[in-house]
Amino acid sequence: MPEPSAILIMTAQDVKRALNRIAHHITDHNKGTEGLVLVGIRTRGVPLARRLSALIAEFESEVIPVGELDIALYRDDLTLRRDTPRVHRTDIPVDISNRKVVLVDDVLFTGRTVRSALDAVVDLGRPAQIQLAVLIDRGQREFPIRADYVGRKIPIAAQQKVVVRLTEVDGEDGVTVVPS
Repeated sequence: MPEPSAILIMTAQDVKRALNRIAHHITDHNKGTEGLVLVGIRTRGVPLARRLSALIAEFESEVIPVGELDIALYRDDLTLRRDTPRVHRTDIPVDISNRKVVLVDDVLFTGRTVRSALDAVVDLGRPAQIQLAVLIDRGQREFPIRADYVGRKIPIAAQQKVVVRLTEVDGEDGVTVVPS
């Protein structure tokens, strides 16, 4: 349940429409599905990548492989953290060498998560290309990173937080903005 001061930005239907639009943009830009692999960044990027694969399968009749990427050990703040990072499994079902990898995440903010994901992907192989799909682009970059596919741009203040809720993780779909 969103907190009382939360501002609803996207309903479940809005999330569904945004993902459908992203799925079509991915196949249009890549002229089909050949050589594509979707790689979700844990946590919410994984169900988003699975949903995109399912949507693409509906209109392309081709299932795109979906992988799960854990970036815990690639973060640039490891030495600043007091707690030990929780490391999960990275599972990419195909060799990513010479493939077009589409990284999928829920929110693009500073770019640090994506930078970590790029390092992790390159450690796994040498893709032909890496693209980025995000549900929300909230601006405020610290790194020169941009998304190729965006569900919605929400320029908000640095002291606000975007909260993405997905059925697979949170029991419901929606996007809210809350004060930090």
